[in-house]
Amino acid sequence: MTQKDSYAQVKLISKPENMLKTIYTACRTCYSAESPLNIFDCDAANDEEKMLKLINRVVSSGHYSTIEHIQISFAINNISRACSHQLVRHRLMSFSQKSQRYVQEKSQFDYLIPDTISSNLELKQKFDDFMKKISEFYLELTKEGIPPEDARAVLPNAASTSMIASLNLRELIHLANLRLCSRAQKEIRMLVKKMCEELIKEEPWLKNYLVPKCEQSGFCDEDKSCGRMPKKEDLLCRK
Repeated sequence: MTQKDSYAQVKLISKPENMLKTIYTACRTCYSAESPLNIFDCDAANDEEKMLKLINRVVSSGHYSTIEHIQISFAINNISRACSHQLVRHRLMSFSQKSQRYVQEKSQFDYLIPDTISSNLELKQKFDDFMKKISEFYLELTKEGIPPEDARAVLPNAASTSMIASLNLRELIHLANLRLCSRAQKEIRMLVKKMCEELIKEEPWLKNYLVPKCEQSGFCDEDKSCGRMPKKEDLLCRK
């Protein structure tokens, strides 16, 4: 069966309790004679405005090691294998994904249809029919004794999958910068958007960091621009 919701289901399942305070302590440690223990326990480490001022200054200067201490985990469901293949290319992330080797499909596997196909009723019907044929052949293989780890060879990129994904804050910001770009494929763009929204609900101060890269740099460095920001070379020409 196809999933009714064609976009990811995401839940934030783990993050540090004192995220802001931890980052502030890391930042202050680099520029203070005080010990990290004293910095963490001092009154200033309870002043959110003061902490954010220092963090913004340090991170904007490129001192990213200070945000690598923050580890975040998400439970992700209802994404296609095509989407997960893109996600696992990102470095400094850890994944535990539903296995097609050990989890055998017993009936029609779940799959996702890209909007560009589902918006065309004729093509959508052909897509559904093709998924049905793949499922029938997969089930035939397993009934003939072919192990799931080999029968899975016929399963498509459209097949639905789920995973736990963990990463540090620096990598999440990098992920957001790249995958929130309008040039990214819609499915992974919507996935990353939900990941960011889940964290921002808990840590609103991150809203200005979890954005497309053009919002941070003020220009677009993509080969093909959506027009939202001026191209980098155009800005250089103006100067």
